Amino acid sequence: MYKLLKNTALAASGLSLLGLLIVDPASAFTLTVFHNNDGESALLPDAGAAGSEGGAAEFIGLLNNLRSTAVNPITLSSGDNILAGLTFSASQETGVLYDAQVLAAIGYDAIALGNHDFDFGPDFLANFINTYANEFGGTAPYLSANLDFTGTPLEPLVAAGRIAKSTIVNKGGEQIGIVSAITEILPSISSPGDVDVLPVLAEVQAEIDRLQAQGIDKIILISHLQSINIELDLIPQLSGVDIVIAGGGDELLINDVNNALPSDQANVASGSSSVFGPYPVTATNADGQLVPVVTTPGEYGYLGRLEVEFDDSGVVTSFNGEPVRVFGPDLAAQGIQPDAAIATQVIAPVEAAVAALDAQVIGTTEIELNGVREAVRTTETNLGNLIADSLLWQAQQLADSFGAETPVIALQNGGGIRNSVVIPAGDNITAKDTIDILPFSNFVSVVSDVMPDQLKAIFENAYSAVENVGGAFAQVAGVKVGLDLSAAPGSRVIDVQLDDGTFIVKNGQVVSGAPTIALATIDFLARGGDNYPLADNPLTNVGVSYQQALANYIETGVDQGGLGGVVTAAQYPVGGEGRIFATEAVVPEPGTILGLLGLGAFGVNLLKRRKSLV
Repeated sequence: MYKLLKNTALAASGLSLLGLLIVDPASAFTLTVFHNNDGESALLPDAGAAGSEGGAAEFIGLLNNLRSTAVNPITLSSGDNILAGLTFSASQETGVLYDAQVLAAIGYDAIALGNHDFDFGPDFLANFINTYANEFGGTAPYLSANLDFTGTPLEPLVAAGRIAKSTIVNKGGEQIGIVSAITEILPSISSPGDVDVLPVLAEVQAEIDRLQAQGIDKIILISHLQSINIELDLIPQLSGVDIVIAGGGDELLINDVNNALPSDQANVASGSSSVFGPYPVTATNADGQLVPVVTTPGEYGYLGRLEVEFDDSGVVTSFNGEPVRVFGPDLAAQGIQPDAAIATQVIAPVEAAVAALDAQVIGTTEIELNGVREAVRTTETNLGNLIADSLLWQAQQLADSFGAETPVIALQNGGGIRNSVVIPAGDNITAKDTIDILPFSNFVSVVSDVMPDQLKAIFENAYSAVENVGGAFAQVAGVKVGLDLSAAPGSRVIDVQLDDGTFIVKNGQVVSGAPTIALATIDFLARGGDNYPLADNPLTNVGVSYQQALANYIETGVDQGGLGGVVTAAQYPVGGEGRIFATEAVVPEPGTILGLLGLGAFGVNLLKRRKSLV
């Protein structure tokens, strides 16, 4: 076997120890870990310029090929296997949960629960897991050590063993303990209902201790904590953990960028993204042992492959590996075919459903519409304005019929805008586009009795994490917000002025006698998601999804307050129209926040790229 030479300085730097291995003739147990994370329902391959990238059928074909010759293979997911969007729309149309079928076909040994797995609520997740097991024969348990499902629709699945804190997998005569954890901020970024979230460190350590008490000396943590940095900070506090597979951060770990997907190579070359580190990175656990830490970018674009050797005491003695890209030309060159059953039973019907949505033209745009993730979470964009306007328009159209107060402003969080591209000027806007942009099951809602000081607190929360590209960033309608981003979070909102000229906040202070208002938003925010302080206010759901509101607003005639099928440059200029502005600007300039944050250098090629899913 190979024996690991310790190098404290290198371990502290988080660099891989490849090359610091020497040969030891003693016997060892070898485990090959195949893993991925954040598949997020991206079942269809992306038609890249150099060849197809990703795709569930291609991923399974590659996995089956590599797994067939691997030593003691174990296959793990570190969460976020499903996401609202086109695949979910296809499932609604046909009644087939295609993601459940794909997960069963992959043949995981364990699956971590991620935040997006809760986006449709506990009832849907319970049905999804039962369908995965009952209809498609999936056998892997879903794991999370720090969730309490008591009194929820998921509690019966715990009793049935379909959800657990950990599991034990037998490979090559050895028992491998798998423990999982989910981010503690789950209630503010998803919809777990009454599922309780417990502290990660205490619950994971307790489960590791329980496994060790049973004689399990090889333990893997599959976690979905939203950033690999959180795992790297957690490991020094954990005893008994041997391998960590992170999820939620989409970091690229790779030893040679030439082995990355062509799209990632291009983004790294342009500076629009970067390589986080080698594969694996490492951290030292509380026992003083080096722990390999791995993750992959999502959407079935990579299959992680980590080979780990243990000595007779269960101590990791060596590790090496590299993520394998799911790239059409590579597979063809090796004679690897996409999984035939998934190609026929999943990919074909999903493609047909997507093609039908793409054929439904609801309008055109005269101007580029910026939905890039980094932009909509840090600055006013014209797509953000369009979405906020659609919420306000739809809520104003329906408020009276639902007995709700007519809203005067609207808020849309950047985290709910998901297409992450610039739609080119002159393009048609299709039903598919609106689902790409706004895929979640969020409904237009009216929140009443919003007091002036509460409105200031709402905006302080919205702009408290701009530097971190936080999803709470508010795109707005019916209001102008002046910010000082050099101030500390909680003290950034300087001016809030309604479109009728009424100031709610001026010079950083709530204006005496300012009115109480109603606002339009999505029910996720209205119920306190992204830490918006709205959960105690009266809420009226007007029964239209935010995606349908956008489509309705674009399609509806100008005489009824809609756009008449055309998004004009006059109404939605590039960079916005100064709805959100920096206080030092005498005249609000579009895109000021983006300039202040130095985010204007995001690669043009990345911004212009539109994924083709059919």
